[in-house]
Amino acid sequence: MFANYLIGLREGLEAALVVGILVAYLVRTGHRAGVRAVWLGVGLAVAVSLAFGAFLTFTAARMSFTAQEIFGGLMSLLAVGFVTWMVFWMRKASRNLRGELEGRLDGALSVGFTALVVVAFVAVAREGLETALFLWSSIQSTSEGTSATLATLGAVLGLATAVLLGWMFYRGALSLNLAVFFRWTGAALIVVAAGVLAYGIHDLQEAGVLPGLDNLAFDVSAVIVPGTIIATLLKGILNISPAMTQLEVVAWFAYLVPTMILYFRPVARPAAVTAQPHEEPTPAPSGKPAP
Repeated sequence: MFANYLIGLREGLEAALVVGILVAYLVRTGHRAGVRAVWLGVGLAVAVSLAFGAFLTFTAARMSFTAQEIFGGLMSLLAVGFVTWMVFWMRKASRNLRGELEGRLDGALSVGFTALVVVAFVAVAREGLETALFLWSSIQSTSEGTSATLATLGAVLGLATAVLLGWMFYRGALSLNLAVFFRWTGAALIVVAAGVLAYGIHDLQEAGVLPGLDNLAFDVSAVIVPGTIIATLLKGILNISPAMTQLEVVAWFAYLVPTMILYFRPVARPAAVTAQPHEEPTPAPSGKPAP
């Protein structure tokens, strides 16, 4: 539940901030009529994202067990790739996000209503599709029944919190250091993504696509009994099971360690160009031409 709450909060808040930037710019520049187009684009993006999540769910439900494991494993790998790209992109682009969005709005305003709808749709749909895929993969990694229900509830609560925070930011009722917030939630998402990756590897092993299903790296089921609070927390937050294969553990560490190192590496900033003072030519000695 916590891991999916974090996913919903982080991804939802990004989308909420994007919408807030678009609406605030239109209001500030006297184009209030364009706000309706923005909300139409947002509504279409949300509908497409929900449809994509439903497509993943119903497609997997109609497959055989082996096909389900292959499909779930591949979607998990794809989700990890998307969320990793998103985390690094947001880390780099957050400084210029407002200017980029406002520039797109300026171009859309000169075209018309449909262009505004497209700008809003593209800006929000990117976040929505990534969220749908990552949440689906994360929820699939939980067991059936109560755990899956709590995972879904966590995602819904995270999205609801993001909408509330976005509204409060827009109204000026809340102040938060967004750079710090996105930096540390991004790091937490990398940890969650490592677990989703390990789960995807396990799915592909169960389907026979990858070898090593019986080669366990460890089995501490006698100490951390599956179904207990500790086992549930490890599975839900880190996606670590009491028994994991060697390939799962290798994939978990091989993704987490280098990704974290790259993520916390200082972002290279363009070097400032120092203006050189104008130098007057040195007067030449008497009788000699100046160089």
